[in-house]
Amino acid sequence: MITRTATELAELCGAVLEGDGTRRFVGPASLEEATADEISFVDAARYLHLLEKTRAGGVLVGTGVTVWRSDLTLLRCENPSRAFTRVVEAFRPPEDAVDEGVHPTAVVEEGVDLGSGVRIGAGTFVGRGSVLAEGVVLHPNVTVARECRVGAWTVLHSGVVLCTGSLVGERCIVHAGAVLGSDGFGFDFAGERWEKIPQCGHVLVEDEVEIGANVTIDRGRFGATKVLFGSKIDNLVHVAHNVVIGPQALLVAQVGVAGSSKVGARAVLAGQVGVSGHIEIGAGARVGGASKVFQDLEGGKEYWGYPPLEKTQQIRSVREFARLPELAKRVRALEKRLRALEGGD
Repeated sequence: MITRTATELAELCGAVLEGDGTRRFVGPASLEEATADEISFVDAARYLHLLEKTRAGGVLVGTGVTVWRSDLTLLRCENPSRAFTRVVEAFRPPEDAVDEGVHPTAVVEEGVDLGSGVRIGAGTFVGRGSVLAEGVVLHPNVTVARECRVGAWTVLHSGVVLCTGSLVGERCIVHAGAVLGSDGFGFDFAGERWEKIPQCGHVLVEDEVEIGANVTIDRGRFGATKVLFGSKIDNLVHVAHNVVIGPQALLVAQVGVAGSSKVGARAVLAGQVGVSGHIEIGAGARVGGASKVFQDLEGGKEYWGYPPLEKTQQIRSVREFARLPELAKRVRALEKRLRALEGGD
């Protein structure tokens, strides 16, 4: 079991310690569920009341927060949430599921370029002409097809498939079951049946991208489908052919982006957002969960709904929609009075 002292954790996250620095913790927990040997955090005023009854032994709090309890060990910092991330990492055991070198059951074809410190797990396949740079880790049962490139210190978890020609940058993480470079969904109806449109492009993933479990990113019909620097993609997302995901964009679970659309830098698509084909979402746009995007969206604004409107406008629309039964009743009453007046004339 990993344990850490309060002093160790304070030094790790740059916090100012108040209380017993020798106090030991066995892990992180929420304020509601923590026990005396666990550490938690509070970073919003609406949760401060939980400090009164938490059983946690230690809490990360903001620099200006007043805490009346003397039995708590406090770690004061500017950003408790960000600092708590460092605390969580301190209790995470090192990941050593794959030994350095090539497992005896792995298949590495001739003509593969392996960098120093590469780790290739059991049952993995690496195709001819592929390049694995320094420190790459392939967990068991990964498939790297021919002519792929994987940048330094990138980790591909079990069941990941890189189809032919896929390019993945440095310091990326691709989680279990993700498929990069499968054919885009392209068919033409030829009178009596659908004919497949050849998909001759590839997938390009730049540095420091994280891709969730069971994500699918289709190859371009021609050219590349691109996920640019630092973007983060949650589980079960589908990115179609020739889409461009801009740098530092965030795509949450079950998002679907149809072919040839562009998602701007730092844009955020919340869970289950659907984006139609050939759409452009501007830099810094934020699209609320389950919204359906059928037209271009300007950058730097927050959208929500179907069709997506700016958040404040959509809220007003929803409120007015809720009044429709009352308004319809009033219209019918007015129509009745009008008919009576017209009959009187």
